[in-house]
Formats: sequence, structure tokens, C-alpha cells
Amino acid sequence: MTARKTIVITGASDGIGAVAARALAGPEVDLVVVGRSAQKLAPVAADTGATAFTADFARLDEVRTLAQRIREHAGTIDVLMNNAGGMFSPSLRTADGHEPNFQINHLAPFLLTHLLRDRLAAADGALVLNTSSVGNLFGHIDLGDLDYRRRRALEARAYGSSKLMNILFTRGIAQRWTDDGIISAAVHPGPAASSFGRDSRFVGLLYRTPLRHLGTITPAQGAAPLIELARRGADPAINGVYFHRHRAEGRENRQAHDQKLIDGLWEISTGLVGLD
Repeated sequence: MTARKTIVITGASDGIGAVAARALAGPEVDLVVVGRSAQKLAPVAADTGATAFTADFARLDEVRTLAQRIREHAGTIDVLMNNAGGMFSPSLRTADGHEPNFQINHLAPFLLTHLLRDRLAAADGALVLNTSSVGNLFGHIDLGDLDYRRRRALEARAYGSSKLMNILFTRGIAQRWTDDGIISAAVHPGPAASSFGRDSRFVGLLYRTPLRHLGTITPAQGAAPLIELARRGADPAINGVYFHRHRAEGRENRQAHDQKLIDGLWEISTGLVGLD
């Protein structure tokens, strides 16, 4: 009898995360879905038979609690889909005092992934899939000011920087955890017409009007590359690779292969979330 695979999807309450959850669910899968709203997550869990956990990634203590609940639920994790995130006004600060794009899109999944590392390593090959964005092209990493305390924090730049961090984190995992059987890839799913940007003034306005249908794709189309890679699983051929939808080696920021940034971001993030 084949063992059930455990798949964990964050940002699963709507949009591409919910589509991915419904597509990947099945009797052979122990599906765990994570969202910020229990009310929005409930229909996804009901449709898929998944175990549902809520957590606000703007609060790192909730991420730690989430990790513990997942650890209690599952002894192994085959796929961790770090899909939660969005575009946020950088003028705000999280409960932990960080710029929100930096924390919600990078620090929180960085912490969650580390806290679940042993569960990933316990699987017979595991995949960490990070939802990035073509917006990484507009980012810029300054290791001396990741939190935008000195620099002017433009929303698109802060968001793009966090999506660039997703790629750097992916490469960090690929370099450090391969011996544990853990593979990592990053993917730009495309401009899906979903609730993305609901916390952003400009993008939120766009996505709440009929204009969202101009130049966007459906959540099902956006979820397709995530589903494809999740089903592909721990394939060494995709380790450290950034996909632009279905195409490997998508267009990246010139900082995306900078080893000093890969190492520096890992080290600083480890300290900020209390893992050192």
C-alpha cells in the first residue's frame, strides 16, 4: 500500500492557493491548508477534506504556533507550498515591527520552512515551492536595510524586493538542504485575477474593479504551474530553479544569483526570526 503524501499549502483560502488545494486533494493525499481567515478557509477544507489551520503571517508568533500544529499533525511533509503573501503598503509595520512585504512575503515563510525542516527531511524526497513573481525584476536587496528604515519605501519596490527574496531563499535551500532530500523551486504564477493586492491601496483598487480582467489570467490558469510542480515533486532537475509560469529559467533580477546576497539574506533572516 502506497503511503499518503502530505501537502501543505499556505494562502489556500482563495485565489490560486484554493485552486491548487482542490486540484491536489485526493484519497492519496493528506492535505493541510493554511489561511488568515477561518471563514474563507472553511469551504476549501470542506471541498477537499483537508485539515485547516489559520495564521496571520504579520505575526511571527502565529507562524510558530502554526508550525507546531502542523508538526503535531504530520510526521512527514512531501510538499510545502509557500503561497501566502501579497502587496502591502510599506508605510505600515507588522506586529513584529517589520515592513509588511518583507515579513509576510519572506520572513514568515522563511521561519515556517525552517521549523518544518525535519518533517520535510523525513519524507522520501520533499519539495519546497515558493510563489515568487515577475515583480522580482523591480526589487533591490540592500542587506543593510532589508526593513526599509533608511530607504524610501515605494510599494512596488518593496513588493518586488520581497519576491526577489523568495528566489534567493529558494537558492539558499537548494545549496544547503539537498543532502536532506529537500528540493526547492520558485515560480511566477502569472497575474491572476484574485484577491492579490487587497491590502495594497493601488493594486487593491485595480483588483476590486472590472479592470482586473484586463491583462490578467484566471486563478485556475495562475495555479496551473504550481500544481504541475507540486505533482512533479522532489525532482533534482528543478532544484534552485525560478519558473516563469511553466518555463524554467524565467527572467530574473540581476541580483538573483548573487551569492553574497543568498548567504547574507539567509544569515540576517535567521537572526531576525530567532533561529540562530
